[in-house]
Amino acid sequence: MIDVGRLRALHAVASYGTVLAAGHALHCTPSAVSQQLAKLERETGATLVEKDGRRLRLTEAGRVLADHAERVLTSLDEAETALAAHRDTVTGRLTMTAFATACRALMPHALRRLATDHPQLTTGLIEVNPHEGLDLLRRGHVDLAVLDDWPEVALRYPDGISKVTLGEDHADLVVPHDHRLAGTIALEEARHERWIGVRAGDVCYEYLIRRLPGVVPDFQVGEFETQLTLIAAGLGVGLIPRLARADIPDKLRIVRLDPVPTRRVVLAWRDSSAARPAIRAAEQALREAWKINRERQELLVR
Repeated sequence: MIDVGRLRALHAVASYGTVLAAGHALHCTPSAVSQQLAKLERETGATLVEKDGRRLRLTEAGRVLADHAERVLTSLDEAETALAAHRDTVTGRLTMTAFATACRALMPHALRRLATDHPQLTTGLIEVNPHEGLDLLRRGHVDLAVLDDWPEVALRYPDGISKVTLGEDHADLVVPHDHRLAGTIALEEARHERWIGVRAGDVCYEYLIRRLPGVVPDFQVGEFETQLTLIAAGLGVGLIPRLARADIPDKLRIVRLDPVPTRRVVLAWRDSSAARPAIRAAEQALREAWKINRERQELLVR
């Protein structure tokens, strides 16, 4: 295979007529140009230049190769330009995975923002729990994962995965409006309540049983909305992250916990995709969605 750097040396000599001028154009010494030409002749098995006084003159073989070199170098320049443009353009397909709460609270705004700002980008979304999301990301089935990570559970991030924290989400105890618990309490004070929780294997379920060993929810459901409905019916209490609450129905009451249960919402992608513009655009859109959700939560807390 012909070395591109040596083709550049031949093309420079053909364009400028002397090794000295070619060296100036290539920002190297005349000796370096001569060495490149000598290596190119050995590489091709052809005599490409010959001395003509103080100048170098291309042989017939040299002119043939110089003509091809110009086309090759032009194509390379076009490829580099196209690649640079691609790196700055949010395009292609971006498939994301997110846990259920993020799918409802963050993804609608983020996906709409990406569609508006980057019409050349096609997006996809898969709703799974964080453990599945990390596995899909590691295997290359998705490009970006939105994960919830409780310190007491601690997700394990595989090698080759980069992550940033989008923000912290707090959880409160939600009880029926006429429940005995009120104000601010320690989670232990609710140990003997009838619990309504998510299914076993979910990160929020793991958090609850680690904080209250021995507690097993009587009702295990897949959605926080279902939990809130059952709590409103007076069937028990539940630990509900604020990100999961669009509002609080009249039949429910919030009980603050001390210490406050806190989870990190994390964005993760493969190291090999870190420079991709679509990843950066998605992160920006999700940060915007997070900010909007935080502002709404502050109004609800008040």
